Amino acid sequence: MKASVPKRIGLLTCGGDCPGLNAVIRAVTKTAINEYDIEVVGFQDGFQGMVENRYVNLTKDYVSGILTQGGTILGTTNHITPFNYPVLEGGKTVFKDRSEQAISNYESLGLEVLLCIGGDGTMTVAKMLEERGLTVAGIPKTIDNDLFGTDRTFGFDSALTTATEAIDKIHTTAQSHHRVMIVEVMGRYAGWLALESSIAGGGDIVLIPEIPFEIDSINETIKERRYDGKRFSILVVGEGAKPKGGELVVQRNVPGSPEPLRLGGIGNKVADMIEQEINVETRVTTLGHLVRGGIPTPADRLLATRFGVEAVYLIAKRKFGRMVALQGQEIVSVPIEEVGGRTRVVPLDSSIIRTARSVGMSLGD
Repeated sequence: MKASVPKRIGLLTCGGDCPGLNAVIRAVTKTAINEYDIEVVGFQDGFQGMVENRYVNLTKDYVSGILTQGGTILGTTNHITPFNYPVLEGGKTVFKDRSEQAISNYESLGLEVLLCIGGDGTMTVAKMLEERGLTVAGIPKTIDNDLFGTDRTFGFDSALTTATEAIDKIHTTAQSHHRVMIVEVMGRYAGWLALESSIAGGGDIVLIPEIPFEIDSINETIKERRYDGKRFSILVVGEGAKPKGGELVVQRNVPGSPEPLRLGGIGNKVADMIEQEINVETRVTTLGHLVRGGIPTPADRLLATRFGVEAVYLIAKRKFGRMVALQGQEIVSVPIEEVGGRTRVVPLDSSIIRTARSVGMSLGD
C-alpha cells in the first residue's frame, strides 16, 4: 500500500537571519499547496514560538510578494531552544527543558512533519526533537557557508555581495589616505566569506580561521607593497581568525545559547599590532550584521526556492530526517544527524586558497 502524503506540516526559521529566508517560506508554502494540497503552519520566532504556541497559517496569499524581501516574515531567534528555554525564577533567568511543551503544541496542531530552516545549531535541535518522536526535515541556511553536507547555503551569496561592495568602497579612501584599511567580516570558524570577498574585492591580505597568521608576515607584505610604490593595503579578516599560537577574540558570551561565544574584534587587534610594529596608519571597518541585511541576490532567491521546493518533494515521499543540500549543481538530501555540530571549513588544499595565492594575495602565514 502506497504511503500517504502528509496533510499538515510545520515550518520555522531559526538562527541568525539572512536574505533568502522569505524565498524559502514562499517556495515551501506554494509547492505544498499547489502540488499536494498540504497545509502549512509557520511558527513565529523559531523554536521559541513552537514552545509558546505562536503560529500563523501560511497560505498563498500570505506569502505573496515576499520573494525579494530580506529577513524572515516569521521572525527568528538564535539563542532559544526547547531544550534550553529561559525562564524567570526569583528575579533570575534559569534555563529549563521545555521540549515536551513544544512536542505537545506540535501534536495539538495536527502536524505530521516539522521543517526546520537553519544552520548546524538548528539541525542539532531538529535531531534531538526527532529522537523525542517528532518527524523532521531540514533546509540549510547561513551567511557563513559553513554547514556540513552542502556545497552552498542560501544567504551566503547575498552576504558575499555586500562584503565585496564594502571592500570596493574602502579601496578609494585607502588610496586617498595611503592607509592600511582592515575590513572585518562575519563567518564564525570558517573563512569562506572573508576569503571569497577578498578575492572578489581585490584584497591584498586575507586572514581566515583555517590558517593562523603571523604579524611579521602581514607587516612584511605591507612594507613590500610600499617599497613597490603601493602606499595602501586592503586587509580582510574573518571574525574567527587568530594569530599563530594565540586565541580567538571574543566580543561577549551569551549564556544558554547554542553558540554562546560571540566573536568580534580581531580587526582592531591586528590594527594595533600593525601600528606598533611598522607605524603605518591603520583603520578598521567592522561590517558586522550589515552583511545579514538587504534583499537577497538572484542567486540566493534561486537557491532558496530550489531548496524549498525540493524539501516539500522530500516530505511528500516521506523521506524524513533528512536535509536538502546542494552538491555540484544538483539538489540532493543528507541525513540531519550528519549535519548538526559539524563545521564545513575551507580545505587547506582547496582551489579557492590556491586562487588567492596565485593572484599575489597574502594569507598571513
